[in-house]
Amino acid sequence: MKHLIAAALATTALVGAAQAQEITEFNIGILGGENAQDRLNNHECLKGYAEEALGVPVKLFAPADYNGVIQGLLGGTLDMAWLGASGYAATYLSDPEAVEPVLVKVNMDGSIGYYSIGFARKDSGITSLDDMAGKSFGFGDPNSTSGYLIPSIEIPQYKDGITMESGAYFGEVKFTGGHEQTIVAVNNGDVDAGVTWADGQGAWEDGYNSGALRKAVDAGLVDMNELTEIWRSKEIPEGPVVVRKSLPQDVKDKMTALVDGMYEADPECTYNISAGESLGFRPIGHDNYLSIIAARQSQSN
Repeated sequence: MKHLIAAALATTALVGAAQAQEITEFNIGILGGENAQDRLNNHECLKGYAEEALGVPVKLFAPADYNGVIQGLLGGTLDMAWLGASGYAATYLSDPEAVEPVLVKVNMDGSIGYYSIGFARKDSGITSLDDMAGKSFGFGDPNSTSGYLIPSIEIPQYKDGITMESGAYFGEVKFTGGHEQTIVAVNNGDVDAGVTWADGQGAWEDGYNSGALRKAVDAGLVDMNELTEIWRSKEIPEGPVVVRKSLPQDVKDKMTALVDGMYEADPECTYNISAGESLGFRPIGHDNYLSIIAARQSQSN
């Protein structure tokens, strides 16, 4: 299988053995959301394909938080990553020349959006934000689109009196560190409710088709029948796969083609790197993220 993919990508290989010498290694950052070892295991297949396509050692990095990936891209120590839309906005606002978006994950129905999902334990009696007064609410990471940025804008719009300040409407607003941590915290009763991400398609019992809930179900961390959805955001544009702008063009082309062709070449690897069922990836550009960049800018002003 690896050889098939390498052959399919060989269109640019002959152009520049010389150009290819410009990089001596290739570093892929993996955004937080589940524990580091699971993230590394899920991307091992991509690492192998990338080494074959580029002919240089490929390393995977799974920083503890979103900012670790963002800083790696800004500092040039990471060459590629799948960012959330807010993470891309943060990177772009720090340095517009750091990275370029090249691909986006495609849902089973062909759409490229997803949702921030608020959820609680079914036995908590919480069925909506109306029941959350005085309760603890868990959010993932300050740089997460669905884990904080969008909820921080949309949840206060639910009704008068809701703010994101601890002790105002919610008893406590706390950061858990990532999507998996939020899911586990709610499931264990450490927080009354939390938010995470999902494509919102397929069955609730499966954790939907893709997203953090699906990964938690696959990992045996939760039984979705014990959880209930209490809030859902408007549709959010799925975050982009980005590459470092200053890479040689042939390297960018090879890696884009590799991930773009993964769905046909290796569905299992695609499942691993796209957080569940999807139709793989397709091209995307900067203009798809102008609304998120504006939202991120407004929050920091």
